[in-house]
Amino acid sequence: MTPLPILDNHMHLNPSGRCLEAVREFARAGGTHIVLVSLPPWSLGIEISAPEDYRKVFDRVLKIARMAEEAEKVKVFVVLGVHPAELNKFYGRFGLARAVEIMKGGLEVAREYVDNGRAIGLKSGRPHYEVEPKLWDASNDIMRHSFGLAKDSACAVQLHTESATEGTLEEIGKMARDAGLSPEKVVKHFSPPMVKACEKAGIFPSVLAGEDAIQKALAEGTRFMMETDYIDDLKRPGSVLGPKTVPKRTKQLIPEWGEDVFWKIHKENPEKVYGVEINI
Repeated sequence: MTPLPILDNHMHLNPSGRCLEAVREFARAGGTHIVLVSLPPWSLGIEISAPEDYRKVFDRVLKIARMAEEAEKVKVFVVLGVHPAELNKFYGRFGLARAVEIMKGGLEVAREYVDNGRAIGLKSGRPHYEVEPKLWDASNDIMRHSFGLAKDSACAVQLHTESATEGTLEEIGKMARDAGLSPEKVVKHFSPPMVKACEKAGIFPSVLAGEDAIQKALAEGTRFMMETDYIDDLKRPGSVLGPKTVPKRTKQLIPEWGEDVFWKIHKENPEKVYGVEINI
């Protein structure tokens, strides 16, 4: 019988963190596939002054992905882009217009990596904390740009945003449709178990696998993926969830929910959203 693939849909790895040790934990717990999401430039010690500087970030992330695959025989897919917190930092250094230009340009560079097959999607979003109205508007402008790029490249966008509500999900779904992108290609990272609300808006939830969130999500259906948002920061060792969480939670829930639902979550859903093959 083919073993069940187990995918963590949002994980970070940092050479200054636990990195391959974290991948080893994931694999030994039964994890087989990782969606590795690019870190903000400063987390990797890289300074951005122009869009082309993002290549240093993205090449570093791809190198980490190759190291992880070689070390632990897991499959690592890569999502590249910009983090909404970057706007605050760039705004202070360059002013708003140049900050937006740099971040849009960074997304365009990331799209190149998608187009040549080295990444499976883009990362964008808007702040999860209160900001000045002009920064909020600029963040939405950048996010809309990511949707347009994703539409042109037929890829997914993972979003870092404020906490999900039915209203925000509907708003973001409409923004994607207005850009010509199917909301099915918009992945709400760090999602609560709002499976039905996300389906209504068309957006795809990536549910944080803490406490009883996955049971709550399953009670609403199987149209979601699972993630830890493991941040791999030695200064914040307990932040978000550990690398073993998704495989451990999956195995804990199989006796109650059956294995078929997890084939949907870990294989069929990511294959549909990202256009990849999930095989062991």
